[in-house]
Amino acid sequence: MATKFTPLHDRVVIRRVEEAETTRGGIIIPDTAKDKPQEGEIIAAGPGKSNDEGKVFPLQVKAGDRVLFGKYAGTEIKIDGEDLIIMREEEVLGILEGSSTRKETKETKEHAGSRR
Repeated sequence: MATKFTPLHDRVVIRRVEEAETTRGGIIIPDTAKDKPQEGEIIAAGPGKSNDEGKVFPLQVKAGDRVLFGKYAGTEIKIDGEDLIIMREEEVLGILEGSSTRKETKETKEHAGSRR
């Protein structure tokens, strides 16, 4: 059974996106040498930030957005055995447009160095 978690106020829950195991040159990077990825996908978002009069301002991010965040941002939590991060919206650095930013297609690799 999956636990439903809804963050309060202007907080968001993020799942880290795993980086590639190898570099462009084909060198395999061991787990001990890897940094934690600073890219993730928003799993859940709170209703928004409220001001002194009680007016709620909605968040600019929503569930499903791919975002960048600081290296030491947020608090790491574990829900149902899954490592997640909870942080305020202001700790999110930006939203990534297009989910294929780090993936290369097979065609791009084939034609990159060819002289056909």
